[in-house]
Amino acid sequence: IAWIIFTNIRAGLDALHIGWMVLFILSLFVCVTLHELGHALAARRYGIKTKDITLYPIGGVARLERIPSNPKHELVVALAGPLVNIVIMILLLPFILNTSFETDPESSLIIDHTNFLSMLGIINVWLALFNLIPAFPMDGGRVLRAVLSAGMGRVRATEIAAIVGKVLAVGFIFVGFYINPFLIFIGLFIFLGAHSEKEMVKQQSLLTGLTAKDALMTKFVMLHKHDTIEKAVAVLLDGEAKNFIIVDNEQPYGIVIREQLIKGLKEHGEQGRLDTICNTDISAVSINTPLAEVMKKITESQQSVVLVLDNKKMVGIIDSENIGELIMINEAKKQLA
Repeated sequence: IAWIIFTNIRAGLDALHIGWMVLFILSLFVCVTLHELGHALAARRYGIKTKDITLYPIGGVARLERIPSNPKHELVVALAGPLVNIVIMILLLPFILNTSFETDPESSLIIDHTNFLSMLGIINVWLALFNLIPAFPMDGGRVLRAVLSAGMGRVRATEIAAIVGKVLAVGFIFVGFYINPFLIFIGLFIFLGAHSEKEMVKQQSLLTGLTAKDALMTKFVMLHKHDTIEKAVAVLLDGEAKNFIIVDNEQPYGIVIREQLIKGLKEHGEQGRLDTICNTDISAVSINTPLAEVMKKITESQQSVVLVLDNKKMVGIIDSENIGELIMINEAKKQLA
């Protein structure tokens, strides 16, 4: 909002027109929010919850619990957002048809009471078209993958959609150097989004069919909650352990990772107790839990370690590093095959 006010002051607009422009931008982001709610409602139809919706300067993102694996479902969820913008445009169509637009391009971009609703309708068309660009993380990238998935595997469809997205991203960046620097930013956003989506789907495919048992680490260090930080530091320096399971009466009490240990040493000294620095909000999974779900749990909880239980008894731990190593091993085996 501050940027909009600043640029319009520099353009010489009066306070009234600046006020209309600010109101227009706020209304535009209401439309963006409705767009994301369209995705959320469509996903709910297939039993997928939406964690949150985040607004960015260039749009919004609805963070779903998962992307539908069924291509038809993904297609519906992807198209639901742009469809909301089209509906908004249709509702505002009478205002568009009854508005006389300036022939001068610069004058036509000045918003006031005479063209507010008509311009809002037109911008919703552009929102729909922009989001249908066939590149991740745009809706069009998911539409392209859903269509391609009907005739090939999801992984291959994602790879092709990612390549298309990267080519378009390079085009945006190239054109941005000559027309508008903002296109460079959009190009980088699309390029990184395409790469991230490809790697995520690739990882998921390599974890298919695996459970927590396949990545189980049975060799780990257990320390008592009353042990000193000095003792944990000695264990850290003596071996390769980076994560420590803290117990109380032989039951898991918490987890201390290397970074917490170093921070605790600075704050509490060597004689500080481990129960003062450990994280007691620990996550646990069954030994038969699909490994993809374990990875998701680690990522979402922002904890580097989860406990693995078999008949309610702790049999090991899993961390993100070990899952990463398993992915690399499976990828190498796949290449050999």
